[in-house]
Amino acid sequence: MATSDKLIQVKDLKKYYNGDAIKALDGVSVDINKGDVMVIIGPSGSGKSTFLRSLNLLETPTSGSIIFEGTDITQKKGPDGKKLNIDLHREKMGMVFQHFNLFPHKTILQNMTLAPVKVKGMSQEEADKKAMELLGRVGLADRANAYPIQLSGGQKQRVAIVRALAMEPDVMLFDEPTSALDPEMVGEVLDVMKKLAQEGMTMVVVTHEMGFAREVGSRILFMADGKLLEEGTPDAVFNHPQNPRLQDFLSKVL
Repeated sequence: MATSDKLIQVKDLKKYYNGDAIKALDGVSVDINKGDVMVIIGPSGSGKSTFLRSLNLLETPTSGSIIFEGTDITQKKGPDGKKLNIDLHREKMGMVFQHFNLFPHKTILQNMTLAPVKVKGMSQEEADKKAMELLGRVGLADRANAYPIQLSGGQKQRVAIVRALAMEPDVMLFDEPTSALDPEMVGEVLDVMKKLAQEGMTMVVVTHEMGFAREVGSRILFMADGKLLEEGTPDAVFNHPQNPRLQDFLSKVL
């Protein structure tokens, strides 16, 4: 794999709390390549969300390095010796959380255009046009002037996804995007994510949806106790698991 194909390189990532008492991440190393749909599975408390949130430094690692598009973003300074502007790197990483984090006092269209206008300097007209296109892609163009309270959970999460896409990111990070939804709304959100994957978007997804992992993931990571215990294709991980901990986990969730 050529280095240029590696979008994010994670090397020996550690996140300890209370001194060394709690090891949320305990030496995780993995490469995320352009076009990967990397799905992270594992029991609750295994470090999945901590790992994901470390990729854009929402969690500050205790040690290790995260090299994103050639720059180690865990360093205070960039390769040119200047202070590293993490916000510039975060602009290229779309993030979708369990809870939708929409501004309740702004319309859906206003929620969509705020960052492109304020952060990227896009004109309001251009941002509105792009937002309407994106809302159209997820079947919500007719809700542009509604407020978040008027939308279902599934609709809000679809808005959260296209709001992240409005910044034209190089990678999308999903932190259990369906876990706060009613079961009947999960499918509509997963369908949007499947389409993104088919279009070649690089995605890192923490999820409990094993069907999605199996169907859409290009690579599966299994984490437990802060460690990356197994990785491979969906076929290898689900049909031929090697690690006893993974075998035990799958016996409970499949």
